[in-house]
Amino acid sequence: MKLGSTELGRIFLAPLSGVADSPFRCICKRFGADTVYSEMVSSEGLSRENERTVEVLRFTDEEHPIGVQLFGRDPERMATSARQVEGLKPDLIDMNFACPARRIVSRGGGCALMREPETLSRIASAVVKATDLPVTAKIRIGWDDENINALEITSILEDAGVLAVAIHGRTWRQGFKGISSWEEVARVKRAAGIPVILSGDVTSGETAERALQKTGCDAVMVGRAVYGLPWIFKAIHAYLKGEEFTVPRFGEMRQVILDHVDMGIATLGEETAVMRFRKHLLWYTKGMPGVVALRPAVSRVATRQEVEMMLDRLSENLGSSEAIDGKR
Repeated sequence: MKLGSTELGRIFLAPLSGVADSPFRCICKRFGADTVYSEMVSSEGLSRENERTVEVLRFTDEEHPIGVQLFGRDPERMATSARQVEGLKPDLIDMNFACPARRIVSRGGGCALMREPETLSRIASAVVKATDLPVTAKIRIGWDDENINALEITSILEDAGVLAVAIHGRTWRQGFKGISSWEEVARVKRAAGIPVILSGDVTSGETAERALQKTGCDAVMVGRAVYGLPWIFKAIHAYLKGEEFTVPRFGEMRQVILDHVDMGIATLGEETAVMRFRKHLLWYTKGMPGVVALRPAVSRVATRQEVEMMLDRLSENLGSSEAIDGKR
C-alpha cells in the first residue's frame, strides 16, 4: 500500500492508547511492523501544550513510516493540530473516529462522530486543507447493529480528500466483544475509491491472510494481539510468504524486554519508565512456567534491576529448556 511517495506496506501496528509508545513502536518495527501509529493525540491537549500530549508525539527516525493520530470534535482546533504535527515530519496524519472509550465518546469524540456525519465531514475537510501530509482516518462499522454506516462515512471521508480509511469491524456498542465483521468491511472496500485497512481479529499469519483474501483490503492492522508479542509481525510476514517462523526463545526474548525498558528509561527516567513498563512485562511473561506465583512481584517492579531479577527467576523455572509455552 502506498500513499503519495511513501510505501506503507500492508501489516500495520494500531494506534493503541496507553500501549504503543515510542519504545514499543521501535520494538514492533524491529520485528517487521510496516507502518506504526502514535497513541491518540488530543487536539485540545495539543492546543494547551499539555505535557503528556507533547510526550506522546515523540518519535524516532527508526519508526518511519509513522502516522500521528489526532482526535477531537472541533474542526478548527483539529486543523491547527494538524499544522503543528506536520512540523514534526511524520509520514501521515490520521483522524480517530473509532475510539469506543466512554470518556472520549461522552465528550462527542471518537466513534460518537460517526453519529454526526456533518461534523465529521467538517473535521475531515479542515484537516485535509490544513496540511500537505497524507490524511487518513480510522472508523468503526457503525454505532450499533441498527446504525451501520461505515459505507456512508467512508464516502464522506473520500469526498473530503482523505486518502485511506482503516475500519474496525465492530460497532461502538460491541466495544471489543463479539466477532469483527469482515463482511461489512469488504462491502465498504468494494465501493470505496481509496485504500481500506482492516482492523479487528487479526491475530496471526493465518487470520491476516484470510482477512486480506476475504475482504480485498489493501492492508491489515494488528491491535490487542500484539500485547507481549511484538514478533507477531514477523510471524505474519513469514506466513504470507509461506515461510517458517520460530517463536523467540527465552534468551532472545529477555534481550527484547531489556531493550524495551532501556529505551523508556532513556527518555522518561527509570522511575516513570519502569512503572509504565509493568503492563508490558506482565504481557511478555504471560504463560511462562512459574509466572503466576510471580505476578504480584512483576506488577510492582520499580527499577531495571528488579526487571532483570524477575527475568532471572523465570529463567530458573524454565530449567534446561528455553521453550516458552503459550507464546504463539
